[in-house]
Parts: sequence; C-alpha cells; structure tokens
Amino acid sequence: MTKNTLRVGLLAYGAIGHEHNHAVQHTPGLELAAVCDSNPERVAAALDLAPDASAFTDASAMLDSGLLDLVVISTPPNSHYQWAKESLRRGLHVVLEKPMALTTDQCDELLALASDRDLLLVVYQNRRYDPDFVTMREIIRSGEIGDVYHFDSFVGGYSRPCDYWHSDAEVSGGAIFDWGSHFIDQILNVIPDEVAHVSGHNHKRVWHHVSNADHAQVTVTFSTGKQATFVHSDLAAVRKPKFYVLGTEGAILGEWDPAGEPAVADLPALVSVHYGDRTSRVAPLQPREPYAFHRSIVEYLHHGVPMEVNAVQSRNVVAIMQAAEQSAANNALPVTPVLRRS
Repeated sequence: MTKNTLRVGLLAYGAIGHEHNHAVQHTPGLELAAVCDSNPERVAAALDLAPDASAFTDASAMLDSGLLDLVVISTPPNSHYQWAKESLRRGLHVVLEKPMALTTDQCDELLALASDRDLLLVVYQNRRYDPDFVTMREIIRSGEIGDVYHFDSFVGGYSRPCDYWHSDAEVSGGAIFDWGSHFIDQILNVIPDEVAHVSGHNHKRVWHHVSNADHAQVTVTFSTGKQATFVHSDLAAVRKPKFYVLGTEGAILGEWDPAGEPAVADLPALVSVHYGDRTSRVAPLQPREPYAFHRSIVEYLHHGVPMEVNAVQSRNVVAIMQAAEQSAANNALPVTPVLRRS
C-alpha cells in the first residue's frame, strides 16, 4: 500500500458487496482493508478475494477501527441513512448503494454533513454505466433521432416476487424505490429539463405474501412538455420493451434479450434505431468501461476530477420516487417534487 492508497471497508457483503470487492481489487489507488457482515460465510467469501483484509461482525467496531478512509455501505435501504451518518461523523468518505435514503430529508442531512466535513458522499449508480444505456444515451445526445420528447422504461415480467427485503416496502421503500433507483436515474440523466410534476400508481392484486406493489408506474412530466415513464411489474405476462424512446426524427427500441431467461434483467437490451422513412439499424453496444465508477473515486479524491455521478443527482432520484409514492397514495394525482441543482 502506498501513502496515496485509499483504504476501503465494505459494510455488508452480499452480491453487490462482492462486485465492489472485485472493483477494489482492480482499481489502482484502492485497497480493501476491512469487511463487515453478520454472516461468517459472507466474510469468508470476501477474504477469498482479499485475504489481508480485517474481518468484523460489528459495524461500529469496523468504523471505529482506524483502518479506513472510505466505506461502501451495502446494507438494506432503510439503514443507508443511519450508517452513512455514522460514517461521515467519523470522517470517512462514503459510497452508498441505491437508493441514497428513503426520504429527501435524510438525503439533505447527509449532503450537509458531507459538505461540512469536506467528505465524499456518492451513490453507486451502476446502471448509468450499462452498455445498452450508454449506447442509447450517445444516440440521443448525437441528435440522430431529433429532439426526444417521450421515454419509456420497463423491468419485470410475470413471476412470484422473492421473500427477501427487496419485496418488503418498509425495508426497500417499495417497488418504485427498488428498480426505480436505477431507471429514474437514467431518465434524469438523458432528460435534464426541469421537472413539472410526477404521478405514480401502485397495484396490489395478486402477490400478498410481500408488501411491495405487484405493479408500479411512475410518470415524470417535464416543464418542456416531455414525458418519461418507468414501470416495474411482477404481473406482466408480456413484457414491454426495456426502452422505448421517441424523438422528432426517429425512435430507439431496447428489446429484452430472449437469451436472458430467467434472469433477463441481467443482460443488456438489444438496441435498434428507427427512422421516419421506415428504415432502421441495429446499434452496436458500447463496450463497458471496467470499474469506471471506482476509478473515478480515486481521480476525484486525489486530483479533484469531477465524477460522472454525484450525490445531488441521487438525492433528486429519491425526490422523484417519494413524490411518486405520495401521488400513488392519492390515486395518481400529480405531485411536484422539490429538486436541487447538482
């Protein structure tokens, strides 16, 4: 380890913690110093990749150990606020999993605390780097399909939701918060216009073993008249496309890869561009830049290079989702979220 190496601690070690561990191993300037999980098998899995890391079963003990410069928090969403605050108060830089927190008040408190202490606070918006989304965003920004005025995104199918915390609204924030943390971030990344209002709708019709909605929809209406929708459904016997984007001179279709069953959401969409003269082309996917997010942490903390993702953006995603849940509780009546400039 050099004096410029950032010592990283992983707080909770599931599948996403394993992803962070791989990224740390392949990012110069980062070193895994510690891992904490209540499950010894998960700790052992972490140490298989980083045998020199210290192991903890108590989160506070890891944060107080003096071994860390930065902590990656991969606990369930309803504890993000608590552990981010505890970490920032100890002078640690913080990387949070999605969503940033479950309310904008919690997000704003964390932003203020990080700013007061001159610490990094950022959310791992990993879907911002997906090859299908990056490809689609470049097409949109190039002007190839003209001015985009309608953007649909969808995830789901017809299946019984899992029994884990992802399906417990008290823990996850609900169906809108679960996948919406990814897809609404993508929407705001490609349509930077001012948001006029948000509406949301939740259906609870079939799956009563969990508290998340069976089918959830968010509609974001921008002050320019553009609209974007996000749907997360466990009741869709036929899937909508992952992406359906309309512009004044063409459209983009992101179709689910049929080779992806049953984990279709883990594969990039098949992207095609369609024009007003009824011609079309298949868009080759941009290659994924490995560990780009983690490299950007090092570049920011050592050289001040701005990151692609910042915490205000992720805070605004929470604001949209919170407004959508408020709207859903009032039969989809529009709600105007309070957003901040990033």
